[in-house]
Amino acid sequence: MVNECGGFGWPEGAWKLGLPGEKMAMRLQILGSGSSGNCALLQTEDARVLIDAGFSWRKLNELLRAADTRMEEIDAVFLTHEHGDHAAGVDGFKKHPRVQIYANAATARAVQAKAGREAMWKIFETGTTFRFRDLEVTSFMVPHDAQEPVGFRFSNGHEGDLFTPRRSLAWLTDLGHAPGHVYRHLRESDVVVVESNHCPRLLEADHRRPWSTKQRISGRHGHLSNVAACELLEATAHSGWRRIFLTHLSRDCNSLEAVEQSFAGLRARLGEACGLEIVAPGGGTNAWEW
Repeated sequence: MVNECGGFGWPEGAWKLGLPGEKMAMRLQILGSGSSGNCALLQTEDARVLIDAGFSWRKLNELLRAADTRMEEIDAVFLTHEHGDHAAGVDGFKKHPRVQIYANAATARAVQAKAGREAMWKIFETGTTFRFRDLEVTSFMVPHDAQEPVGFRFSNGHEGDLFTPRRSLAWLTDLGHAPGHVYRHLRESDVVVVESNHCPRLLEADHRRPWSTKQRISGRHGHLSNVAACELLEATAHSGWRRIFLTHLSRDCNSLEAVEQSFAGLRARLGEACGLEIVAPGGGTNAWEW
């Protein structure tokens, strides 16, 4: 269930990609990932949406231009939680009042408390499924040190339909451990984005962070380590997966080599049927369509 806050309606006409009458697949491009900011662009035939907006307004515009997209073309933003590396750019959307910001009530209150003019909030209840244009969106609780953090599953198309087959993306960042329902959402998706935040050895050796911060990161409401993320994916791996993106890597307490080492066995098990891409700290990806 989604409650609407504000009186703006959707503009007539939806953005299309491709030839007239051609159905577009889902397309995902991670614009930025890591403690400095997180944001991704998800596109379907009828929607262009951002998943999180954890950069300054100027940086968001730069990232979108690099992805051949203008801010004016964005239809909505879906927020996982209120931390700055996921929600810093929300206040800038006052320049584009037609863009609706989807969040649960606790996240919206926390973000709005730091913002200027009120955003066009669309409030959902955590655990519910609702529709946005041609997307079916399911929110689910994740354990993290925020007000009411969520993961998302975005789905498009229809089960058993030859021309518009069902496609699904699981978006799972910022969680200290994986409750049982998370496994189900991963199994029901064919593209998975999951955090692989830190290497326990590198976190322990880090001299910049106090002990209390290290405890928070590695705790049950912190972030998944490489080992924990791999165990989660090993437990849920299935033949329907098309691609896995490992995200939210710590710049100081992780490395591409450490992640690669932890996931070498899973990569071999998945084989060529499912690509596994490690997103470098502060980096993004090319657009990937399925």
